[in-house]
Amino acid sequence: MSSTRGSTATTGPAAGRVPPRAGLFGRLAGWSQRRRWGALLLWVLLVVAITAGAQAAGSDYRNDFSLPGTDSQAAADLLTEHGSLQAGDSVQIVVHSPGGLDGVRGRVEPMLERVRGLPGVADVRSPYADASAVSRERTIGYATVTLDGKAEEAAAEDVTRIIDTAQAAETDGLRVELGGEAIRAVAESEGGSAEGAGMLAALVVLVLLFGSLVAAALPLLTAVFAVGGAVGLITLASHVFTVADFTPPIMMLVGLGVGVDYALLIFYRYRHELIAGADRGSAAQIALDAAGRTVFFAGCTVIIALLGLVALGLGALQGVALAVALTVLTTMAASLTLLPALLAVFGGRIERHVRKRAAKAESKGKVEGARWRAMASAVQRRPLPALLVAVAALLVLSAPALDLRLGFADAGNDDPSTTSRQAYDLLAEGFGPGFSGPLVVVAQGGQDAAQQLRTTLTGTDGIAAATPPLPSRDREVFTVIAFPETSPQDEGTTDLVHTLREDVLPPLADRTGGTYLVGGPTAATQDFADTVSARIPLFVAIVVGLSALLLAAVFRSLLIPVKAALLNLLSIAAALGVITAVFQYGWFGVQPGPIEAFIPVMIFAIVFGLSMDYEVFLVSRIHEEWERTGDHGRAVREGVAATGRVITAAAAIMIVVFAAFILSPSRMLQQFGLGLAVAIALDAVVIRCLIVPAVMQMLGRRAWWLPAPLARLLPKVALERPSGP
Repeated sequence: MSSTRGSTATTGPAAGRVPPRAGLFGRLAGWSQRRRWGALLLWVLLVVAITAGAQAAGSDYRNDFSLPGTDSQAAADLLTEHGSLQAGDSVQIVVHSPGGLDGVRGRVEPMLERVRGLPGVADVRSPYADASAVSRERTIGYATVTLDGKAEEAAAEDVTRIIDTAQAAETDGLRVELGGEAIRAVAESEGGSAEGAGMLAALVVLVLLFGSLVAAALPLLTAVFAVGGAVGLITLASHVFTVADFTPPIMMLVGLGVGVDYALLIFYRYRHELIAGADRGSAAQIALDAAGRTVFFAGCTVIIALLGLVALGLGALQGVALAVALTVLTTMAASLTLLPALLAVFGGRIERHVRKRAAKAESKGKVEGARWRAMASAVQRRPLPALLVAVAALLVLSAPALDLRLGFADAGNDDPSTTSRQAYDLLAEGFGPGFSGPLVVVAQGGQDAAQQLRTTLTGTDGIAAATPPLPSRDREVFTVIAFPETSPQDEGTTDLVHTLREDVLPPLADRTGGTYLVGGPTAATQDFADTVSARIPLFVAIVVGLSALLLAAVFRSLLIPVKAALLNLLSIAAALGVITAVFQYGWFGVQPGPIEAFIPVMIFAIVFGLSMDYEVFLVSRIHEEWERTGDHGRAVREGVAATGRVITAAAAIMIVVFAAFILSPSRMLQQFGLGLAVAIALDAVVIRCLIVPAVMQMLGRRAWWLPAPLARLLPKVALERPSGP
């Protein structure tokens, strides 16, 4: 067993009055406090300069959903190479007239001509020029507006102009709705007050915790500065790296949650040292040397987990990972340099308030952490039952995740009031449920190979209809659009894509000598989901492995990193189970559909890292007490008593901030917010309050065991304050 008992300074009033020798973070706090106004001015100037530069340069967010090596990407590249109109994404203008479309032709045709002349439009195909674009009853039809690029590249103002121009033709006898990914993207970009709601909720929790608006404002102010600087940096970075357009809301809310969390951990230790008798300067030094180290190592774990997304090799996720990792790094810097300066500026008012509340509590006989200490004692008396009940509850919540199906939401999941959802419903009514998710099958090998492709597709089970071959400009490549009998999100459509690629098209290619590729948005969605599923094991191994090594170095223990990894995986599985039940099964009235392919890996990266915050904060206090007394049972009780309140408050802030994602009109952000909020709640309440004390009690002194060979290999990294005068 590795032990350095006696190497750590004691806590308590005596330790609070005479600070130990300052470590790196303590010296950094001392510098920030001595030059408080300079530190504040430096942060203000940095944020203002970055923001001004970002506003002057503007953003260049762009989505990269390319999947090298997949059929859908090969099909898209082939269409682009040969100048096919199908290389660009399209928008559908759906027209509905109960009296028949022939009677409204005089309004529809001029409207389509106006759309044809709009920026960003490559071509418009009228329903009157294509019999297959009109329903059998001739009451519903659609015009295909081919864009001059991919939907994610279309300018929002150009798409809005298409919507306004088309809907201007509506009359009592003519209804016009628009569908397509570009239309949905514009609708999703309009809503959301998540950041404001998250900040307000965080402020309420902090006021309830500290009973002072000034004390509550400091962690929030630190987070706002950090996020403000990070947003500007990412805006500038979008000109160099590929950063998805859905990155800013994710990084802002994650940044607010993490920023408040980190500042709160440091501030709470500062408050503890003031109550223990330290002066303001010594309290800040001790807080930064102890909680500041915890924040640093926990932040490093978050960054490691996020950068693990790079291993997936998916362009859209790499940009998000880098952006959020930079946000976490900025919040760490603000917590370690800006917060000490703010404590120096407002320290007098905060100290008076803290000592007044402490004296009031003492006069009433209240002991801080008494309830948490009693709860830990109860768990220690019966650790096995507590462990079994808690693990069973998490396993029950995790069960739906076994049925998790990855994909992407389509217009069928949109709000019924949106034009994209109404266009989707009209097309399904007029042409069948699979019409909104066609498969774009590309043929290379001549007209005959393309014609045989259409014949084969028409006779394939699961395909309702197939268009005649559409030639590219150089007539080297032909496209056949196949309409499944099932909706885009239906498992039958997924099976159809695999059947075509594995069973139907290979024999056809052998007969004709042609090359066939299944592409289009529906197939690309399935390729993305398959790619993510295939690479998740490598991603999990990298993140868990690196995080476990970091924890082993910090705590000089083998079993604690293993315990932390297993418990984090359990809380993430439970969160994914809840998401599956709500969004895939349709609980609580939610429109059922697949789970967004981004969600599992994003939640895993962020939750795994954030869970380590609480793990490091709790176990470091247990380790500190263990090093001081050598009494393992007492160390567990005192660690829970010292951290229970602040971990719960920090988790509450995280929960309300992440739950604010649910206010977003984006289904992906709703799933993201629910998953993060559930995972943090389970981690703080079930794992930190029940499972960790139970496991630590059962492990006893073995918790700090580290094999000698591994001890020699790992660097020695201390979280506690160094000893000495």
